[in-house]
Amino acid sequence: MAATTHTVTNQVPPLVGYDVFAADRALTEAVERHVAPEVLPEAREELEALGRAAGSAQAQEWGALANENPPKLRTHDRYGHRIDEVEFHPSWHRLLGHAVAGGLTDAWGRPAGHVRRAAGFLVWTQAEAGHGCPLSMTHAAVPALRTDPVLAAEWEPRLTSHVYEQGLRPAAQKAGVLFGMGMTEKQGGTDVRSNTTRAEPLAGEGEYLLTGHKWFCSAPMADGFLVLAQAPGGLTCFLVPRVLPDGTRNVFGIQRLKDKLGNKSNASAEVEFDGTWARRVGEEGRGVRTIIEMVAATRLDCVVGSAALMRQAVAQAIHHTAYRSAFGGLLIEKPLMRNVLADLTLESEAATVLAVRLAAAYDADTEEERAFLRLAVPAAKYWVTKRCTAVVGEALECLGGNGYVEESGMPRLLREAPLNSIWEGSGNVQALDVLRALQREPQALNAFLQEVGRARGADHRLDAAIKDLLTELADLEAVEARARRIVERIALVLQGSLLVRWAPPEVSDAFCASRLGGDWGTAFGTLPHSLDLASVVARARPVAP
Repeated sequence: MAATTHTVTNQVPPLVGYDVFAADRALTEAVERHVAPEVLPEAREELEALGRAAGSAQAQEWGALANENPPKLRTHDRYGHRIDEVEFHPSWHRLLGHAVAGGLTDAWGRPAGHVRRAAGFLVWTQAEAGHGCPLSMTHAAVPALRTDPVLAAEWEPRLTSHVYEQGLRPAAQKAGVLFGMGMTEKQGGTDVRSNTTRAEPLAGEGEYLLTGHKWFCSAPMADGFLVLAQAPGGLTCFLVPRVLPDGTRNVFGIQRLKDKLGNKSNASAEVEFDGTWARRVGEEGRGVRTIIEMVAATRLDCVVGSAALMRQAVAQAIHHTAYRSAFGGLLIEKPLMRNVLADLTLESEAATVLAVRLAAAYDADTEEERAFLRLAVPAAKYWVTKRCTAVVGEALECLGGNGYVEESGMPRLLREAPLNSIWEGSGNVQALDVLRALQREPQALNAFLQEVGRARGADHRLDAAIKDLLTELADLEAVEARARRIVERIALVLQGSLLVRWAPPEVSDAFCASRLGGDWGTAFGTLPHSLDLASVVARARPVAP
């Protein structure tokens, strides 16, 4: 029966039916900055199409259904035959199909490919983050395969295809394929050199049989995998196809799917190799060196993926407060809430600008840019992924109790947020990687200093932060205990320099005052009140211009 006491007022309309790309000024400006004018119209057109799709009710429904109906492992068919298949909800396949068609596995061979793909990845994964894993692995497999020109010629056109075909069939019969990766084992985790999976050579050139167990294997229904195993000559990289050229299934025993904190739509598996056919990639004993470019590319995707989560969380928070009234006015107009929103916006914009700058370095592919990436990627991966959980948690709080319920979508963002900090090496691994670059590759530090030096003289707080960082770097003896402190400063100085060069003055001023100048508390919403916080928030509101 009707009850007048249940009349609903002061509720916020859903953030739906908008262009995720066009509404993100930090991202659109970054794309315009890093994509050549002759390529920009095409890039903008494809990104706006992806943005409209990502903001649609349909894509949001696909994301919800994919997470409400997680993948299921089918080890055997009804007759008892081993099949080792993972069953996904149709929405998962729709998300993947749209992503592949949008070029999210195609970066390496087209103009401004990395910037276009990174921007698309940042846009599309705001609809659903879990299916980003196979997209990332497929994209990142290309540089590893290029160490073997024969393998690259065979597989790269399939990996960069804009056609998604689900189901296990010989790769030669498919217009497009996806890849996964398996490095970690129970006894070693990140210490992949302790892997015990064995690779026994066969008579055929580059052919081996693998025996062993992988503790984490991504995208178990992919068409192929890059894995590490111990060959007679040492740790080596191998390509393991799920289906052999004659149509028979390769030995790929899926023992179980991981029950994870978040990332529920995506399957992460433990797999068993027992006489599994594989093709060597690169030389024996150089497995880490072969696969390291894949790892670097997936680390960049960790940065991009975290920037996407932050952007969606901040967009939801600003949208909510722009409609929700309390204490006599809209929340977004309250000085304290505005401070919180502006603080969150700074993190989001800094992450976006840095992610796209790194992608542009991949496109440039010069010696200087490669040196820059050697230091900047692990530093960015360390810092941006760590900030993600804090940003999403605070953004959820902006919605109050409404944000704590599943229907808001915020709990899914919060569960997803810690993933990128762990995936492809947790914080300490990234910090130690930065130290190795500083100690062994002086050209990496030189390239970094040249990059941040382009903003010198524009803000006194940035100049002071660069000077302090140089003092910190002057002594790298017994530096391990200071590694996190150093990497944090590297990331913040880099973000500050990019914002000073490219962001509006109100954004760069607030960032430098708080993150570099020390005029900041230990929680969000503690920016100096004298800053132009209203302009910072208005810039980030998810309303297309």
